[in-house]
Amino acid sequence: MLALPSCLRTALILLLLLPLNGCIRLLLKPGRDFEKYTPPPAPDYAQASSWAALPTRRDSADAVPRHSTLRDGQATAAVDVFFVHPTTYYSPRHWNGDVRKKWLNKYTDRTTIKQQASVFNATGRIYAPRYRQATLFSFLDKEPNGQKALELAYSDVRAAFQYYLAHYNQGRPFIIASHSQGTDHATRLLHEFFDKATPLRGQLVAAYLIGFQVKPNEFLAIKPCPDSLATDCYIAYNTSDAGHESTMFQPSIAVNPLTWTLDSTLAPASLNRGAVSIRFKHVHPHFTDAQIHHGQLWVHAPRFKGFPHFPPSGKKKLRYSRHIADYALFYMNIRENVKARVRAWQRQHK
Repeated sequence: MLALPSCLRTALILLLLLPLNGCIRLLLKPGRDFEKYTPPPAPDYAQASSWAALPTRRDSADAVPRHSTLRDGQATAAVDVFFVHPTTYYSPRHWNGDVRKKWLNKYTDRTTIKQQASVFNATGRIYAPRYRQATLFSFLDKEPNGQKALELAYSDVRAAFQYYLAHYNQGRPFIIASHSQGTDHATRLLHEFFDKATPLRGQLVAAYLIGFQVKPNEFLAIKPCPDSLATDCYIAYNTSDAGHESTMFQPSIAVNPLTWTLDSTLAPASLNRGAVSIRFKHVHPHFTDAQIHHGQLWVHAPRFKGFPHFPPSGKKKLRYSRHIADYALFYMNIRENVKARVRAWQRQHK
């Protein structure tokens, strides 16, 4: 979940300032059970319009921060990136978003595709499917509706990945990357397609499973990356303000994006190669430190407008979360690590 349009942001702030039990049902919960809705039609991944990003056209994944010297390198990239975007649909009108809605696609593209998927464009060709994402309330629902909405969303992500393999991949190495709801789906992809010895597993450079729960021992065979050059592994973390315990996304594994290790040593801000705010204007070096604490990634990030917390909620598990800025706080470290990890994979597969 990223920066919201003003109308949605105001509604969410009002929502979270009120007691959660009643107002969520009024403002976010769809009015009918999942089974009583006719879901929107499934995307046709043979159509370019069913992709938020493709390396063969101009789109938001090509962006680089203004006032920086960064360049989009997809034209000559040696690997692919399959990116699954987070929740950008908050409406109570349906349980799943409709990929035909121009307003929803425009919002997705100018937020998460621009602010997150672009981190990979120096090294990878980016493929980001549109999918019938579950609405935000699905993660709060105690009834089966939310899970059914997530299952429908995953069916699209799975179909998009299979289309990518059949029509775009051509045997190239690739990275799987995601955030929030996207990481829920990407984690399922790893379970289904990679958590065993297969030829496809040999093409996986690494997975960046950021901003959601990835449990310790989540996978049978795939392990968290122990250092900056490990491959055939995954990176996961959830950021929050230092000093505040949180149960959100716990228990979970955390890899420190300043050191790319699993230990709890404080990594100083001097190791931060640059944060990029959601305004996407500047690279801010040495912006924050990072330290793993009980599966969380604690940060001492300044209160800067372009790196928001969740809206005020009265709920401690949200008040100190930096979920919205999981990628933004470590934009340059991720960008440079992808390059290093790809080079390491190439050396191993000469």
